[in-house]
Amino acid sequence: MSDLKNKLANKAAGTGTEVKKVSPNKAMEQLMVKMSDQIKKALPQHMSSDRFQRVALTAFGSNPNFLNCEPMSFLAAMMDSAQLGLEPNTPLGQAYLIPYGNKVQFQVGYKGLLELALRSGKIKSLYAHEVRENDKFEVKYGLHQDLVHEPVLKGERGDVIGYYAVYHLDTGGHSFVFMTRDEVLAHAKGKSKTFNKGPWQTDFDAMAKKTVIKQLLKYAP
Repeated sequence: MSDLKNKLANKAAGTGTEVKKVSPNKAMEQLMVKMSDQIKKALPQHMSSDRFQRVALTAFGSNPNFLNCEPMSFLAAMMDSAQLGLEPNTPLGQAYLIPYGNKVQFQVGYKGLLELALRSGKIKSLYAHEVRENDKFEVKYGLHQDLVHEPVLKGERGDVIGYYAVYHLDTGGHSFVFMTRDEVLAHAKGKSKTFNKGPWQTDFDAMAKKTVIKQLLKYAP
């Protein structure tokens, strides 16, 4: 661990030899200061660069597994988040920086997808819900698609059996996608390198909703 701390400190100092010992958080902060102009240019105008850097630094300090990752991979993932104008690793659930081996990966969260879709200006509303076994639920595909969902308001709703997403366009059109929980689970295991860690384990419902939204938006304008 000491070698890793030295490596991060050396990168912050811009040299291959240790100049002085600093904490990993301080070293990462120094790296961000050096990149502050790039971060500011990447962010949308309505977002504060100082706030974004504080959020990213808090994310770095909150997970010791980041110390096992290449510092520049953290910064690269952070820049991906900046370019989309999404704050990473906050309760908003817009985006996630996830340590995976010695690299950091960037993932858009459920609410981040909603934000990006609504920014397009073509989608009037977009939402996703889970379906539980005791809910009244009907889905029909074909020439005339239809989806009816009436959650149980009294008593137990039961276990989650599926998820769906719906969008309404500003032109009046709409569409939806439904996936069973097993389909979402199979998709996640097959597509996500970070299925065994990160938000799939801590917030499965949100990630499942993100999955059906992504499937739905493949057919959106």
